[in-house]
Amino acid sequence: MRFKKSMDRLLIEASEAGEDTLKRTLGPGNLIALGIGAIIGAGLFVRTAAAAADHAGPAVTFGFILAAIGCALAGLCYAEFASMIPIAGSAYTYTYATMGETLAWIIGWDLVLEYALGAATVSIAWSEYLNKLLETFGITIPYAWCHSPFQMSIHGEHGLINIPALLIIGVVSLILIRGIEESATVNDIMVILKVAIVIAFIAIGWGFINPANHMPYIPENLGEKKLISGEIGFWDYISSGWFGKFGWSGVISAAGVVFFAFIGFDAVSTAAQEAKDPKRDLPIGMLVSLGICTVLYVLFGHVLTGVASYKEFETVGKEASVVYAIDTYMHGYHWLATLVSVAILAGFTSVILVLLLGQSRVFFSMSKDGLIPKAFSDLHPKYRTPYRSNLIFFLFAGIFSSFVPGDVVGDMTSIGTLFAFALVCLGVLILRKTDPGRHRPFKTPFMPFVPILGIVVCLTMMLGLGRHNWERLIIWMIIGLIIYFTYSIKHSVIRKAAQQEGNLKSS
Repeated sequence: MRFKKSMDRLLIEASEAGEDTLKRTLGPGNLIALGIGAIIGAGLFVRTAAAAADHAGPAVTFGFILAAIGCALAGLCYAEFASMIPIAGSAYTYTYATMGETLAWIIGWDLVLEYALGAATVSIAWSEYLNKLLETFGITIPYAWCHSPFQMSIHGEHGLINIPALLIIGVVSLILIRGIEESATVNDIMVILKVAIVIAFIAIGWGFINPANHMPYIPENLGEKKLISGEIGFWDYISSGWFGKFGWSGVISAAGVVFFAFIGFDAVSTAAQEAKDPKRDLPIGMLVSLGICTVLYVLFGHVLTGVASYKEFETVGKEASVVYAIDTYMHGYHWLATLVSVAILAGFTSVILVLLLGQSRVFFSMSKDGLIPKAFSDLHPKYRTPYRSNLIFFLFAGIFSSFVPGDVVGDMTSIGTLFAFALVCLGVLILRKTDPGRHRPFKTPFMPFVPILGIVVCLTMMLGLGRHNWERLIIWMIIGLIIYFTYSIKHSVIRKAAQQEGNLKSS
């Protein structure tokens, strides 16, 4: 038997009100700001330079476009689900309604990679930019106290713990405990600041673009040339390590890397139970925030790789690439570098806030379903927020931000999110088949092509992230399945209800 939540039951849950229900306080403007707040952050300011240096060169802009296409396809599917099922839980809830409890557990567990580890990744970038800002005032945090034990400086210094990263995770967790409305206000302020700085960098930096830095726009991949000419076979090309090292395969790999920059638009759907009019406002919040950020990303990548050569980002300025480009090539604009650092810190903070918000809401739903302990759905008696869940994920994300390098955590986040997106696209296809008469306030257009293309694009980007990330994803999923079969099955609310119904029928 495949245990699924019926759509009718989900809609009843969405309409219920009581002491254990989240407050509806967010309008469309808040949701758009929430989306932009989650999207613009470490992915743009840190991963752009890494993707350009290691994979695509100036063609990192094409990587952004490919990643945006994948997000838009998944976003249209998310929007249909979010308008139909306006409760907390995001992809987890949608999967429960379409593919059953086991896959719902897998996606809920997978979302930890997107939200909690995503927050940890951004906190590590936050720490890097804090160092850059403090250096402006002649202050330096010792290397040992702002890097993981697996990192070593060019001077041979070993890291011990990343204290600034741990600190910002803690501060944001306390803000979230205080309340969603207060968190949204803080987020709105930071969004205005960081969008203004991104636009300022694009506008001013455009005049400093050196056309030579964009030549060639797609750096040559020798393996691709040999593959096309027939000198080598496809397997030789893949196994030799040429795939993803510039050329068009580099664009695909870059898309997988900068995909991290788009993570967050789907976090809007986790706030469904706190939206005033979720059926109308959730699709607006997701798709508008995604569209705004895509335009800014392509322009940003074009300017950054035009001001400084992508080759420089292999060795210098990788973590704080924007500040490096301004200080090195945009003479007379040191003030902008300082302002960028401040805005980036604010931007990173808003990303951490939205990701940890999303994480606690997913586990809130899973806890209400009995798949994880009740502590994750316990609400604060005064603030009506899942405060225990916030504290638990402060500890969890804090461990990763303190002791694991950012590039490892970032790629794990990307592959986990792409997997979630692919399942959401599949879920829309399944529900159109199994429940075609259901009222859909927002319909995914061009069925079934949009969800099918979404699945293909997401899987392609997952392939571009390489073998090691697939191995980490598989290990993570094995851990999740062990928890599911040893704890969740025994405590599942739906399974208990089915068992009681079966006992009644047999008696």
